[in-house]
Amino acid sequence: MKKKFTKVIALALCTMLFAAVPFSVSAHADSSYTYNYDYWGEFTDSPDAYAVGAVITAADLGLETNFSKPQSVAVFNDIVYVSDTGNNRIVLLERVGETKFKVIKEVTEITGTEINTFNGPTDVAVSEDGNIFVADKGNKRILKLDSNWNYLMQFDKPDDASLADNSENFDFAPSKIVVDTAERVYCVGDNVNKGLIKYENDGTFSGFVGATPVTYNFWDWFWKHFASQEQIEKMANFVPTQYDNLYMDNEGFIYVVTSKPTEEDIKSEAATVVRKLNLLGNDILVRNGSYAIYGDLYMGTGGKKTGPSRFCDITTLYNDIYICLDRNRGRLFGYDDQGHLVFAFGGTGNMDGYFNSAVSIDHIGTDLLVLDENDGAITLFVTTEYGRLIYDAVDQFDLGEYDKAENSWRKVMELNGNYDLAYIGIGRSLLRQKKYEEAMEYFKLKHDAENYSKAFKQYRKQWVEDHIVVIVVVILILFLVPMGIGRLKRVKHEIDTADIFQL
Repeated sequence: MKKKFTKVIALALCTMLFAAVPFSVSAHADSSYTYNYDYWGEFTDSPDAYAVGAVITAADLGLETNFSKPQSVAVFNDIVYVSDTGNNRIVLLERVGETKFKVIKEVTEITGTEINTFNGPTDVAVSEDGNIFVADKGNKRILKLDSNWNYLMQFDKPDDASLADNSENFDFAPSKIVVDTAERVYCVGDNVNKGLIKYENDGTFSGFVGATPVTYNFWDWFWKHFASQEQIEKMANFVPTQYDNLYMDNEGFIYVVTSKPTEEDIKSEAATVVRKLNLLGNDILVRNGSYAIYGDLYMGTGGKKTGPSRFCDITTLYNDIYICLDRNRGRLFGYDDQGHLVFAFGGTGNMDGYFNSAVSIDHIGTDLLVLDENDGAITLFVTTEYGRLIYDAVDQFDLGEYDKAENSWRKVMELNGNYDLAYIGIGRSLLRQKKYEEAMEYFKLKHDAENYSKAFKQYRKQWVEDHIVVIVVVILILFLVPMGIGRLKRVKHEIDTADIFQL
């Protein structure tokens, strides 16, 4: 009886323990720092593509004042520009050694203008000519300065009445900027949902670029046709989505991200959270992956976070691999130029490599810099052997060194046998080496139907070319043998018939 009572108590305690732990379909993703998803969308552990090289604070740099709510880390010509928003300053850093940085300059004032101090600067861009552009958000302007931080001109509130019912009441707050080779400025502005604000190099506002498609709930749209004016005003307006951040690659394409779409719109793919804009503002991002580009596939509660990934920034490497920063769970998601997930890692917390409030990302080479707003710290991520092998394979394939790319992907597969992209990479390399039958096997293993079809088409063509003589002989036999047999039968019939008539 005593043993039975003990078992009941133990069972009750276990039940209470499991009840106290919130269950999540995504909780398993917290069990590994670096991970990926397979073809079926199942979570798979992965070796680390990146390791923490250093965590850099103002104290580490010898600055007297800690960073206060910094909003951007931007790299130009290997110089790191930190927008220290709360302290109204721009801090310039230079990398010295693998994991060390030193301060080049602190900029709090500029010359040549009446308002010569920053007010909550949130981003920096540098043109090819060396001119510096600053999103001086609190002063409601974008500054253009020379390399010595002398005032040249500024970009003010767009003269466009559509920004508000009354343009004079529109509060211009430029938050993120990029500059092209002609020094045209593209800006993300708070409360602007018409796309990117575009300025010509003379400061003229020239319109909006890349507005996202409008998404809405059908029933809201339906009831708007029957609701009163008061009810309509309480409903959400059907307007395009506001961007959070942008990045211009070395070819002039602009990558933009938004964290605004709802979980429902993301899952149904009614909204896209990453776009690649050409000069016309059209989205040309390739999406050939097994699943949509929106970070974590599972959106349940895990690690005190809930809902979908919220991309707040993006950066693009030289090899067209782009990395998106998730402010919701502090994770980084890398995608290749075809839309395949290359790696995912990170999380929220106080350990190195984790974040409390990640807000900005940029890169030096393939190394990554991630800025944490609350911690006032920059985390430097450096590639591991696994990560370098992936990048080597991508580079070798782009250079046409397909045998080397195949070999690199095989080394990757030795480190991670569950990595779909390694199988696909080997298949693509074999395809370019005209080893079509082998390529088909690798594509088949990872359910890559599109590339399998390409390989099969070439394999069929090659097989026909290799067996053309046999094919022709068989065709001739198939046609000539029946014709010969028929001819013999007719001759025999004629002979037999002739014999009868002679008798």
